[in-house]
Amino acid sequence: MNIAILSRGPKLYSTKRLVEAAKNRNHEVEVVNPLQCYVNITSHKPTVHYKDRVLNNVDAIIPRIGASITFFGTAIVRQFEMGGTYSLNESVAISRSRDKLRSLQILARKGIGLPISGFAHSAKSTDELIKLCNGAPLVVKLLEGTQGKGVVLAETYKAAESVIGAFQSLKANFMVQEFIKEAGGADIRCFVVGEKVVASMKRQGKEGEFRSNLHRGGTANVIKITPEERSTAVRSAKAMGLNLAGVDLLRSNHGPVVMEVNSSPGLEGIEKATGLDVASKIIEFIEKDARPGNTRTSGDG
Repeated sequence: MNIAILSRGPKLYSTKRLVEAAKNRNHEVEVVNPLQCYVNITSHKPTVHYKDRVLNNVDAIIPRIGASITFFGTAIVRQFEMGGTYSLNESVAISRSRDKLRSLQILARKGIGLPISGFAHSAKSTDELIKLCNGAPLVVKLLEGTQGKGVVLAETYKAAESVIGAFQSLKANFMVQEFIKEAGGADIRCFVVGEKVVASMKRQGKEGEFRSNLHRGGTANVIKITPEERSTAVRSAKAMGLNLAGVDLLRSNHGPVVMEVNSSPGLEGIEKATGLDVASKIIEFIEKDARPGNTRTSGDG
C-alpha cells in the first residue's frame, strides 16, 4: 500500500513513528507537506500536485493537520477524497473537531457528558453567563486556542467578569465552562483507533496549574479507565466521525465529562507513558479499513 502522511514536520516524533510503523509492515510511505501541495479542481479527474508531480498513486492518507492550517489542510484532504483516496480522518470530521463550539454541540446532541458550557456575544449577558456555569471559579476558553493556550481560570466573580470583558473587547470568540475542581488538575487522554480505546494515560498538571497539557509541563502516567470512560471516548470519536482521536476526559462527581476531541493526537506522550506501539495499531487499522472510495463524505460538506 502507498501511504502519504500529510505533515509539515517530518522530524516530529509522531510523524517519524508512523513512517517507521508503515515501513515495518512493508508499505511504501511518504511524508507530504500539505502547504506545498496544490490542486486541480476543475479537471474531470481531480488531482493533488506536490512540488512538481501529481500524487496519483496514493492508496491512503494520514492527515496530521496542525490547527494553524486547518482551512488549507482540510482542502487538500478533501481533494484526495474527491479522487477516491482513503483518508484515516476525513476533512469534514477534522473541521468539526477543530471548531470547539460545534464539537460540544454535536457531543451534547449525542447525550455525551460535558462540563456546563456557555456561549454569548453581548456583554449584557455576562452576569447570566457566569451564573449559568455555577459561578466562580470557572474557565474562560478561547475557541481558537490549542495546547492549553487561551484558557484562563477565573477564581472569583470579579476575575471572571474582567476576563470575559477583556475577551469581548478584543472581539475574540470564547466560551465559559464550569470548573471541575474534583479533577484536581488532571485529565485522561483516551487514544481511540477505529472504535476501540487502544491506550490511555492520566495527565497531571504541574503544581499550581489547572491545565494538564504536556506542552505546559504536565506529566503523564498509564491509567486503567472505567467501562463508562471507555464508552464515552469511543462514542465521542464516533460522533465526530473520526477514526483516530485523542479524547480528553475529566473525572467529575457526576461521571466522565469530555473536554475536547483531538483529530491529530500526538503519539509521543501516549507511547512513552504506556509503552504501547500505538503507531502500529494505526497502520493496522488502515490496512483493514482502507479501500478506494471508502469515504463517508467523498469530499463534500
